Amino acid sequence: MSTGTGRDVFVMRAIQVREFGGPEVLVPEEIPDPVAGPGQVVVGLAAADVIYLDTLLRAGWGGEYFPVKPPYVPGGGGAGGCCPWGGVDPGWIGRHVVAWGSGGYAEQMAAAVEEIVEVPDGVSSLDAAAVLHDGTTAVMLTHKAKIAQDEWVLVAAATGGAGSLLVQLARTAGARVVAAARGERKLALARELGAEVAIDYSQQGWQHQVREAVGGSGVDLAFDGAGGELGKAAFEAVAPGGRFITYGTSSGAFADIDPKAAEQRQVQVTNALESGPPDRTTMRDALTQALTLTAQDRIHPVIGATYPLERASDAHTSLAQRATLGKSLLLT
Repeated sequence: MSTGTGRDVFVMRAIQVREFGGPEVLVPEEIPDPVAGPGQVVVGLAAADVIYLDTLLRAGWGGEYFPVKPPYVPGGGGAGGCCPWGGVDPGWIGRHVVAWGSGGYAEQMAAAVEEIVEVPDGVSSLDAAAVLHDGTTAVMLTHKAKIAQDEWVLVAAATGGAGSLLVQLARTAGARVVAAARGERKLALARELGAEVAIDYSQQGWQHQVREAVGGSGVDLAFDGAGGELGKAAFEAVAPGGRFITYGTSSGAFADIDPKAAEQRQVQVTNALESGPPDRTTMRDALTQALTLTAQDRIHPVIGATYPLERASDAHTSLAQRATLGKSLLLT
């Protein structure tokens, strides 16, 4: 690992994916330190973000949306300090930042200056890394949804990284929240986060329970973080004239909603990721807001598990088994 005062050592610890496959393809290696190119800085990561998308990409899914090819260092970023080598502005040296980009499962990563945001005072590297993607996603989704006071909002996959923040943001907006998750441990967490109703979506017909819980017609808005068949069921829980926003693929695919069914019920269907990742400006603005909300104690990222960098495979296994509450992070 490089020191904080010079380039004494020119290799760092990182995780490499040399071929698509299961968690076992996440191999710890020593690789050359990143070098900042034009308009970039090097960030020494204290905590790296782990999201479910990482597990799908590692397995070879999603090339049409997120093209990656082995060998590569997985991960979309993390939080730490700007290193004293490379970079566009010496004023960044030593500043506490969160960075997104590629190659986050490592001790260091290079990022464009447009891809770093200074972390507010009082926010730890762990919390900053925890809101890097999921906080950004949750903020963008709530902007898109325009949540109204007292409307019923369903959050499916409510105790994942983004879902747990959506529950909190919906409550802050004055909505009444129905949380859908799997198992009593996750349902208990959803209630702690502010859900008024918590329903186990591993039970057959759970969408009918949702409609009954909110008076029979269904929810005004549903956030689908699961996709697949669970996403379709969440769509069925939406009242006529409501909104359905899908953003998750934890079931391996986006929810495939029949346009005719949506038109018949006049439900507005939005696939938030259909156009791929958001542009830098949109992401930077949403990330800045997520960090500010965290600093103000208005949202609290749920960090369910942390792992040493070398145990990235364990983090992926836990996510695949749906065993992790909230966020998983790698610590360097």
